[in-house]
Amino acid sequence: MLINGSFADLLDPRFDEIFDTDYTSVPDMLEQFYETKTGTLLTERWSQIGALPDMTEFTGTVSYNDVSQGYDTTATFKEFAQGIQVERKLVEFDQFDIIMNKPKALAESVRRRRETDAMRPFNNAFSVDTFFYTNTEAVAMCSNSHTTTSGASTTTGFDNYVTTAMSATAVAALRIQMIKHRNDQGQVISIEPDTLFYPVDLYEQAYEIVGSSGKVDTALNNPNVHEGKYKTMQSIRLTDTNNWWMMDAKMMKRWGLKWRDKVKGEFGMVEDFDTIVGKWRAYCMWTNSHVDWRFVSGAEVS
Repeated sequence: MLINGSFADLLDPRFDEIFDTDYTSVPDMLEQFYETKTGTLLTERWSQIGALPDMTEFTGTVSYNDVSQGYDTTATFKEFAQGIQVERKLVEFDQFDIIMNKPKALAESVRRRRETDAMRPFNNAFSVDTFFYTNTEAVAMCSNSHTTTSGASTTTGFDNYVTTAMSATAVAALRIQMIKHRNDQGQVISIEPDTLFYPVDLYEQAYEIVGSSGKVDTALNNPNVHEGKYKTMQSIRLTDTNNWWMMDAKMMKRWGLKWRDKVKGEFGMVEDFDTIVGKWRAYCMWTNSHVDWRFVSGAEVS
């Protein structure tokens, strides 16, 4: 609780000015990654229906084929809350109007939590994370062990995991690997890797890879095939300084990453009658998940 005795400087008019540590916020990124909607159920569910096999030659009778039931994703809403209490006397004698601005910080706290949770699928991309959701495939979002329910071979086109550090050569190799992702029947699908995503620590490498007109780190004057080819995105909320990802942005928002809000941010205030202490609180509820892994390939770099 914020009380009179803990903030003596705010009550002392001899101070010319006292600064409130209200820093500029990190830009929001959630909407750039997720297909977002308002949630309607306590538990949100997504499922997949597989593709048809390739057409076969007609030899006198039509061949009928079945499609396979895919994997299910189940996401459960989580509640978040935080409050602040302020003694009335501190409000009355605050010489700098600092304390009454503090309840507004609850909104920034909500925003930070949303953005942190938005990065959760990437910070946990190489392990099975069940904080918000479960997927019946039970495999990490970026893995070399993806499976299928159709019975098709997963030898080729089911690997979206590498361990190579970011470089022009690694980006080229990962692009080729990603373009070869296959559907549940093992068929080639249309994927357009168009985005590089990385922590701020890899900014220089990413800039050189995408911005150079000549081949990176060589004395040759060969054209750089990556020049201007990718949108580059960085986040200060990525917890590993070496891991990076390549993504198909349209596929990511179509059926890769899902975000559901039930309560984006609700704020309330009440004054306790007996103690004359003001209480402010923020409350929110949301969930997120990855539904299909094919929109992304990730590099877990040791």
